[in-house]
Amino acid sequence: MKKRLKAICLLIVVFSFYTIPADSQAPFSRGVNLTGWFDVTSAEQIQFTRFTKQDIINIKNLGCDVIRLPVNLHNMTSGSPSYTPDPLYISFQDSVVTWCEQLHIYLIIDNHSFDPNVNTSPDIVDILTKVWSQMADHYKDRSDYLLYEILNEPHGITTTVWGSIQSQVINAIRVKDKRHTIVVGGSGYNRYTELRNLPVYSDANLLYTFHFYDPFIFTHQGATWVSPSMEPLSGVPFPFDATRMPLCPVSLKNTWIETGLNSYSNEGTVSYVKQMIDNAISFRKSRNVNIFCGEFGVYIPNSPNDDRSYWYNIVRQYLEENNIPWTSWDYKGGFGLYKKGSNELFEHDLNIPLLQSLGFNIPLQTAFSIKPDSIGFIIYSDYTGHNVNDGSYSVGNLNYYSTDLPNNDKYCLSWSGFSQYKSIVFDFNPDKDFSKLVSGGYSIDFMVRGNLPGIKFDIRFIDTKTQIGGDHPWRMGATIDESNSVWDRKWHHIHIPLTSFNERGSWDNNTWYNPMGKFDWTAIDRFEITAEYPITAGKQLWFDNIFITNIDTAIVRKSGILGVEKILAQTRLQMKVTPNPMKYSTMISYNLSEESTISVSIFSISGQKIRSLLNETQAPGIQTLNWNGCGDNGASVQSGMYVCVLKTKGYSVSMKILKD
Repeated sequence: MKKRLKAICLLIVVFSFYTIPADSQAPFSRGVNLTGWFDVTSAEQIQFTRFTKQDIINIKNLGCDVIRLPVNLHNMTSGSPSYTPDPLYISFQDSVVTWCEQLHIYLIIDNHSFDPNVNTSPDIVDILTKVWSQMADHYKDRSDYLLYEILNEPHGITTTVWGSIQSQVINAIRVKDKRHTIVVGGSGYNRYTELRNLPVYSDANLLYTFHFYDPFIFTHQGATWVSPSMEPLSGVPFPFDATRMPLCPVSLKNTWIETGLNSYSNEGTVSYVKQMIDNAISFRKSRNVNIFCGEFGVYIPNSPNDDRSYWYNIVRQYLEENNIPWTSWDYKGGFGLYKKGSNELFEHDLNIPLLQSLGFNIPLQTAFSIKPDSIGFIIYSDYTGHNVNDGSYSVGNLNYYSTDLPNNDKYCLSWSGFSQYKSIVFDFNPDKDFSKLVSGGYSIDFMVRGNLPGIKFDIRFIDTKTQIGGDHPWRMGATIDESNSVWDRKWHHIHIPLTSFNERGSWDNNTWYNPMGKFDWTAIDRFEITAEYPITAGKQLWFDNIFITNIDTAIVRKSGILGVEKILAQTRLQMKVTPNPMKYSTMISYNLSEESTISVSIFSISGQKIRSLLNETQAPGIQTLNWNGCGDNGASVQSGMYVCVLKTKGYSVSMKILKD
């Protein structure tokens, strides 16, 4: 009897090491994905003030106890070979972790290094083990409110292979951190049917995730990122209703989308939705593990709102009936909690029927109207101002957090590698009414520094294009050149009254319109710094403390000259890619001011290395490389966006390449 009892006890100990009780679900129940924040191409592109601690408070007030935070984690590192997390990114991330700990809301750091059009490579294990080992070492002593998600939606790789990779990453994390929960999932874009193909992991502190977007024909109607584009598809109802079904768009005839529409009578039902979720429930029962729905949602633009809300209600209720915690995709954005086309303001624009379907609390909502600004405000000072978003386009090298001798505080804004007609754009959300500021004698006030003679650019405000016939986004601008600044690598103070701006016409739908006296100071959409004039190579600008103010007391606090050595180090790597977009091959050229060890690599937009083109010491002068559009395996890569990265002596520069 003692031997039998000993054997039973041993079995219990071993079994408990491999599993956790099924009724012991995650310590959270419901939440949202906080997108459009850390899922960008580099730490320098994070608009940290896009969300604040108040947004976390708002999310908690909805009734959420968890936030899943997508992070383009691989691009937040130094890249090969060490993949060291960028200190700037870590500083931003630490703040979010602290906010969540203070507010007692769970935070999942979701490695969203993800490109739906590029298959997950088996070689990703090298990146994942290095990145997560360092992340775990950094966060190992933080509270249990933090979780790690290894990789969002692996695909184009079998779950058997991916499961082995995931096992190695789990082990790498556990060397550093034995406490925090790790979120794991299957391949096939974290499809629920792939969970059963995962290996049995020995780690007991895992949360198994799946994503749910079925029926896809309904949830993704209007989506442009799938192939073929579903943009023409609109009005698909849920549940299926033959009287409301749209015809298949001509451009989608003879595609899988037409097939999906033809079978929608079977798949566009409540019973089908529940049957698909049952796959995840069956996995949980068979493994006796915890599961979590990390994403579910319906794309807003082309879906009927009532049907969308009904689908959310069905999915949410079934998840909760089966004790499955969830985070909807997403808080703001194309799948978000706000009304279609709104400013996404928490006090004014929440989609109430959708919140009710999700079982969220309903905050008081009031009607929104633009009121005239009566005091000045910050556009940029270390960070973009409140409700000021980055709308810049084709800007070259733009760094919002440059440490190149800022005039004060920690950062300034640096801009190099730009060409004519490219703009730094500060987008006001919501639009602003400047009428009182203009009449009250307010000005645009900022610090600027340039490195070479002949620099000339415009600053301008763009008003909001209305639906009135003949209206356009009109410009009110001023020119900055050597008549009001000196380009000597020192800071200079610019103060221009709004009344001194003059109308500059409009560029709309590829057509130029001369000024017509229609600029409207009561509806300002954005402020731009634009390279309106021809640019010669090597020119660089820095900006700091961009304010709307009625006080002309700003001073130059840093009177030193930015070292020319640092400028050369930054500018010597400026490169050109021709042709871009490319079809079969493209030429990459750059100019070295001195002998340097250079590495040149091609990455997917999600941060996965596709091709190593060069890693050697090169002589000064113009250098050229050819990329034939193939990866290291010799196979031609798919059409899409890629990033060429050049690195040397701690400096790097990148450029996007579009492959047709």
